[in-house]
Amino acid sequence: MSALEAPGERLRKFKYRGKDTAVQRRQRRAASVQLRKAKKDEQVSKRRNIIGLSTDPASQEETNRVSLTVPEIISGVSASDTESCYRAAQAARRILSEQRDPPVKLMVKAGLIPRLVEFLGSSRPRCLQFEAAWALTNIAAGPSEQTRAVVEEGAVPPLVELLSSPDANVRMHAVWALGNIAGDCPESRDVVISSDAIPRLLALISSTTPVAFLQNVTWTLSNLCRNHDTHPCQTAVNQMLPSLCHLLQHQDSEVLSHTCWALSYLTEGCSEHIDQVVDMLVLPRLVELMTSPELNILIPALRTVGNIVTGTDGQTQAAIDAGMMGALPQLLLHPKPFVQKVAAWALGNVAAGPPEHLQQVIAYNILPALVALLKNGHFKVQKEAIWTVANFITGGTINQMIQLIRSGVLEPLVNLLTVPDTKFVIHILDIIFLLLQAAKKLPEVESLCVSIEEHGGLDRIKALQFHENHQVALTAQSIIENHFSEEEDKDTSRPCPDKIGDA
Repeated sequence: MSALEAPGERLRKFKYRGKDTAVQRRQRRAASVQLRKAKKDEQVSKRRNIIGLSTDPASQEETNRVSLTVPEIISGVSASDTESCYRAAQAARRILSEQRDPPVKLMVKAGLIPRLVEFLGSSRPRCLQFEAAWALTNIAAGPSEQTRAVVEEGAVPPLVELLSSPDANVRMHAVWALGNIAGDCPESRDVVISSDAIPRLLALISSTTPVAFLQNVTWTLSNLCRNHDTHPCQTAVNQMLPSLCHLLQHQDSEVLSHTCWALSYLTEGCSEHIDQVVDMLVLPRLVELMTSPELNILIPALRTVGNIVTGTDGQTQAAIDAGMMGALPQLLLHPKPFVQKVAAWALGNVAAGPPEHLQQVIAYNILPALVALLKNGHFKVQKEAIWTVANFITGGTINQMIQLIRSGVLEPLVNLLTVPDTKFVIHILDIIFLLLQAAKKLPEVESLCVSIEEHGGLDRIKALQFHENHQVALTAQSIIENHFSEEEDKDTSRPCPDKIGDA
């Protein structure tokens, strides 16, 4: 068998019809994995607390700052009297709260963490617990090796205990520290979960919880939902999901953002979790949040709904029933390219479904927005839009393909044949090949071939027959031989637009 795939074969692998349900889901989620953004584009997984951000007024009194060197701090935390320990812990917290280059490595190497963990104990004064928890929060906000050092020294169980502290500021930093630990890696996340942190965190949520505190609790819950390529255990999901769905009704934008991110993490690549979220009847609210003017809410809400439509046809239908199709046109034309990209990805997941779902794309007049992206979108957005077109072609009926052709999709397709991305060009040639193959059954075959030529596509495809990439050349040659050869013109008595392009 040839190492090169026949034209259109790559797209046929994504064809909806004839695939079993499990294969469909895997294929429709492949793009979801690829769409994961770098940490800078997603919710921040770790946060330091710099001086001035604490809710404790006393801790912000810098007029009486005690400046100690690192050796003096290590000596102080090792002292037997509480006052010396407090002064040293406070000095450590202040240094670790500096915005630029705090000496975290030096302090960790000097053995600060074990003493700070001791200061978290229930027998210690609350002021000492507070300083230790804040210092550990900022150490855990660093690279993974520093976060692991905090975990390995046994900080998680006492931090979980401090979630029930009568002191609100101690509770705040216990929440914050646990959030940084949970956001580091699946192992650290699971240590927090296994320490029974979730029930205590959920107990902190009430109608009287201060908004700033609730923001931190929700952020920590979202980090406990981060899948890190492995999802949290089902027990943890069962515990968190009802509260997350309740928080989805909150009015604070940061609480909403963290909640939507949590749901997006849970629904990424997990049909069971998608089912749970759908069963909670929150899809209409998520669709509503997709139209939020605040990007920190819009993006995770869109990601969550996009994840849901990577699932089964029933799950996708639930999102359609909740109104997602009505929100997509404006998102596809959003001024932010990243929003366009995620919206195109979500639409591509819908287009990977049965003809009934494709009909919804047509009914909501989404094809013009899709064509606009192909014409004018950022290249990364165009790539997502191309996948949508490919899914539409491989799963659509003949009449639906006619609608796609009449939407004007051909012009941007042939214009994109000039891009320098070889894989992208192969993909477009595959689409054109399949469109022409399908058009053989239609009266539109004549006008389709003429339209390709009028938009310069024939000349470009002919030139690609001599491309240095064999797959490009093979696909282009197959298109010419099957649909634009002189012999075919004679057999079908079709007028000869091909001869115009023959030089």
